[in-house]
Amino acid sequence: MLKPRVVALALVFLIEYGTVFAQNPSPAPVTPSAEQRKTSEPYTGDLSIFESAGREKRLQINRVMDILSVNVGKCVADIGAGSGWFTVRAAKRVGGDGVVYAVDINPEAVRYISERAGKEKLQNVKAILSKPDDPLLPRDSVDAVLLLKTYHEVAHPVELLRNLRAVLRKGAKVGIIDRNGNGENHGVGKDVVIREAKEAGYKLAEQYDFVKGDGMDYFLVFTAGE
Repeated sequence: MLKPRVVALALVFLIEYGTVFAQNPSPAPVTPSAEQRKTSEPYTGDLSIFESAGREKRLQINRVMDILSVNVGKCVADIGAGSGWFTVRAAKRVGGDGVVYAVDINPEAVRYISERAGKEKLQNVKAILSKPDDPLLPRDSVDAVLLLKTYHEVAHPVELLRNLRAVLRKGAKVGIIDRNGNGENHGVGKDVVIREAKEAGYKLAEQYDFVKGDGMDYFLVFTAGE
């Protein structure tokens, strides 16, 4: 019988690197409503495994923050924050005059991040226990958002993105990093994400595939439409 940590590590390998069958993923079927697509089960295991060596370089997270304009004094939302891996990096980037909202639907993740922020003396981190379809953030409070390997777990993506619009400040950027897949294999096709974001009232501003050399990962940047 596999130990829980072995299973958890295998899952993270799947999320980060993809699987053999996903090297040539089939296009996600177009459904009558974007809300009906398949999704992956949200991860609830050992949060520390997201701190894998080399992840910062592999995801080029500093370049990601540059593109999202995560700078001193800005307010950032890390949606699906997990262990707070991105949260702590963004918190150090925005400094004491900025804020990072670490948003997650998992109470254990919220507790973990709160304790981590305390240990690392990051007083600009606010951990938020959200709803699956609503980040529960203050209106007009956020300059940049990142959903890092989270979007494929969102059961009602259009509703979540619509609720997110109310918290965005003028000119805010919403970044989504994920990998191509069929929705239930820890990935979702980027065309599906673009379609759902458009349905929620967003415009695709930029797109990149630099986040992983094999082209399986993509990085999409959206802005809220008028």
